[in-house]
Amino acid sequence: MSVVSFLQELHDSAFGTALRESLYMFPLLEGVHLIGLALSVGLIIVTDLRLIGWFLKEVPVADVLKQLRPWVLSGFLITFVTGVLLLWAEGPRIWEIPVFPLKLVLIVLAGLNALWFEYKYGRTIHVWGVQPQFPKGAKLAGWVSLTSWTAVVICGRLIPYLEATQH
Repeated sequence: MSVVSFLQELHDSAFGTALRESLYMFPLLEGVHLIGLALSVGLIIVTDLRLIGWFLKEVPVADVLKQLRPWVLSGFLITFVTGVLLLWAEGPRIWEIPVFPLKLVLIVLAGLNALWFEYKYGRTIHVWGVQPQFPKGAKLAGWVSLTSWTAVVICGRLIPYLEATQH
């Protein structure tokens, strides 16, 4: 089964139709999706700016990560769940817009970068996180994260504009 046919089945389901045609549910999902995005990506940007040494220089990076991680993960969970529901309702239409598959690739890249950072540097952050200079790989992870999440947000905001030009 192709991606498009799978998305079409979701779209045509009773649940997909109900979401799409609801006067309140679809706009509510979009709003909650943006709130989750602001929470998760906004705090990821704070974390990344700390990793690259541009923000909160006097606060140990371990403290920043420890304080923000539950909020970032909560925001990401909200964004993920609402994103799946939005895709369920409008998947075939959204899939045709070239920036949407790119957005998904960038999310995977950002996730792999976060996993790599946790594996390589997360377990020893209490050692290197108090040093004046962080490992180059930790800074690189911050830059990759900052770049990829910024691109995810840009791709997401381009979707309605590019869709409008396809008609």
